[in-house]
Amino acid sequence: MKILIVLTSHDQLGDTGMKTGFWLEEFAAPYYVFRDAGATVTLASPKGGQPPLDPKSDLPDFHTDATRRFRADALAQAQLADTMKLEEVSAEDFDALFYPGGHGTMWDLPDNPASIALIEAFVKAGKPVSAVCHAPAAFANVHGKDGEYLVNGKRVTGFSNTEEEAVELTKVVPFLLEDKLRQMGGIYSKGADWAPYVQVDGSLVTGQNPASSGPAAEELLKLLRSA
Repeated sequence: MKILIVLTSHDQLGDTGMKTGFWLEEFAAPYYVFRDAGATVTLASPKGGQPPLDPKSDLPDFHTDATRRFRADALAQAQLADTMKLEEVSAEDFDALFYPGGHGTMWDLPDNPASIALIEAFVKAGKPVSAVCHAPAAFANVHGKDGEYLVNGKRVTGFSNTEEEAVELTKVVPFLLEDKLRQMGGIYSKGADWAPYVQVDGSLVTGQNPASSGPAAEELLKLLRSA
């Protein structure tokens, strides 16, 4: 199994002057789910190199077994520091695609031509695609085989409006992800704020929040094993 993980390269939280990027747990948990299953994991980002880490995600309150494992894993840290440029990767080389979230994804992935083309290539080939938390923002301009929005008519989830309100960023993000998914025809649903919640519809897997990243990765593996 060869799995591609795509992370954000965006590090500015709107006009707040604060930093953002990818959320550590949403990378670390799936990374080890895939690695422990024997998968070969490749990392990419729009700009390549070291993706920016949302500093809040590395605070003690947000540490998990997966993030602590990552902090003790020199090999994983070296791999993260040297991600491929998104435009240099090909869907043909991988069996599945996974997007971790973090607020950075809201800015540099929805309109990114390389990301859009990559997701559409995976979909066209019938390969599983997954995104968690804010990362379903990457689907904003992605179309499926029928020419409609990828999420149109599909059961999906993602960071909810109530969770965005809880972190007080509803006026900062470019759009509210829950609203966007609904606008594109997605059949959006959610679980309790901050609790694991995953939706699987065909070869599309989405997770609501950081706690959903590991479970979403497990669902992606199930799709690969049943293929």
